[in-house]
Amino acid sequence: MKTPKRIEPLIEDGMVDEVLRPLMSGKEAAVYVVRCGRQLRCAKVYKEADKRSFRQAAEYQEGRKVRNSRQARAMAKGSKYGRREAEEAWQNAEVAALFRLASAGVRVPKPYDFLDGVLLMELVTDEDGQAAPRLNDVHLEPEQAREYHAFIIRQIVLMLCAGLVHGDLSEFNVLLGPDGPVIIDLPQAVDAAANNHAFSMLERDVANMAHYFGRFAPELRQTRFAREMWALYQAGELQPESALTGQWKDDEHHADVGSVMREIEAAKFDEARRRAAREDAERGPVKDEEPPPPWAR
Repeated sequence: MKTPKRIEPLIEDGMVDEVLRPLMSGKEAAVYVVRCGRQLRCAKVYKEADKRSFRQAAEYQEGRKVRNSRQARAMAKGSKYGRREAEEAWQNAEVAALFRLASAGVRVPKPYDFLDGVLLMELVTDEDGQAAPRLNDVHLEPEQAREYHAFIIRQIVLMLCAGLVHGDLSEFNVLLGPDGPVIIDLPQAVDAAANNHAFSMLERDVANMAHYFGRFAPELRQTRFAREMWALYQAGELQPESALTGQWKDDEHHADVGSVMREIEAAKFDEARRRAAREDAERGPVKDEEPPPPWAR
């Protein structure tokens, strides 16, 4: 196929040998299967801000580090330079999160390199070597649902121990590989200590997973892991192996109105993201125009 213009620099630098086929086109990026030597990998090409149908939310930007005060002022003013810097920071956030989480043992695609708005990373495949399906595209038996839910909860704990919250975790951005779930799409990941919305995002991530897996094992919808792990995190006691019960009793004596309002706004934003993800899922992966070469099967 014709090489997308944004991937040409990677070919010129010898990072990619050939673009084989498009894999997926979403609201924020287009993903291609590429050949690097004898390995197949993914090239995630981020769309420019004015060409994306979904905009970054301020709540995700809170607490993110910038290079200098000039960049911070420009981003705050929304100047042309500031918008460009904000876009670069948005993309760099996913790259940094992938490297950070991979080092922490979280099951994410292995990142290889990032150049000119293109992220080169591991191609997650199924047992037959085909692109792995998203959780939204599979049917699970109750015992499988319980197993995968427990695994995802443990991954969320690992992420929090590494200081990050995914911020948009749902069945649409978890792939199912032969060794279990793989978490993807992290440009909106937030710093758990620096972002005031971190807990509401964590709670939403956990609730999304309970709701999805609860389709197959209904009792999972009653679990309350988010508040339990957050309490341990705030106390400095959360560890990768921390035992969680999934039970939590709310304090009924105090009402945090500000927190409630933030959760309402976060829910509205989450619904917009889920609607966008559903539209992507309905379109489905891009069909192969040609079968892969024998060596790649």
